[in-house]
Amino acid sequence: MDHLPKRLLSGYRQFMSGRYAAETARYRELAAKGQSPETMVIACCDSRAAPETIFDTGPGELFVVRNVANLVPPYEPDDRHHSTSAALEFAVQSLKVKHIVILGHGRCGGIRAALDPTAEPLSPGDFIGRWMGLVAPAAEAVAGNSLMTSGERQTALERISIRYSIANLRSFPCVKILEDKGRLTLHGAWFDISSGELWVMNRETGDFQRPELD
Repeated sequence: MDHLPKRLLSGYRQFMSGRYAAETARYRELAAKGQSPETMVIACCDSRAAPETIFDTGPGELFVVRNVANLVPPYEPDDRHHSTSAALEFAVQSLKVKHIVILGHGRCGGIRAALDPTAEPLSPGDFIGRWMGLVAPAAEAVAGNSLMTSGERQTALERISIRYSIANLRSFPCVKILEDKGRLTLHGAWFDISSGELWVMNRETGDFQRPELD
C-alpha cells in the first residue's frame, strides 16, 4: 500500500492528539449541521500564505479558495470550466457569506511571471501565462515604469491585482446585487511574508493601510 509522505502522517498524528482532541465537539457539530462561515477568502496557492494560519482561524470559520495569484476572473457564463467562479457562486448563493476578502501577498510567483513577458512557458499549455493574462494590461503598465525598482513594481502589481479582482467580483450579478443591498462586503488585503505585516485596502480610496490592532 502506498503511504502518504511521513511529514503529513506525523502532522496528522499531532492534529488528532492536539487540535482535534481539543475541538472534538466543534468538529462533530460541523459534521452534523454543515458549515456556515461568514467570510470567504480568495487567496494565492503559495504555501507561505495560508489564510487559516494568517488569521488564526478554527474549523468552519473561513471558506477558502486558493489559486495562482489570488485572482478572480470576470463573470463569464459559458460552457467552460470555472472553478473560482463556481466556488464564489456557492459561497454567495448557498453559504450566504457576509464578507469576501481578496488576500494577496508579497513575493508572489504568479505576479512575478506576469511582469516578465520574456519568461519561457512552463508547459505547452502555458496555463499560468493564460491565467495571469487577467492582469496583463496592468502588468504591461507597471513593467514599463523605469522609475521603480523591480521590488517596487512587484509590490505595486500585487496590490493592483487585488483591486482588479474586486472589480471582477462586482461583474457577478449575485455579488453586485447583495453588495448594493448592504448584505455583502468586499475587502482587499495584502500580507508581507517576510515581516508578517498585513495591509488592508481602503474601500473608498483603494489605498493599502496598516490596520489598527486593539
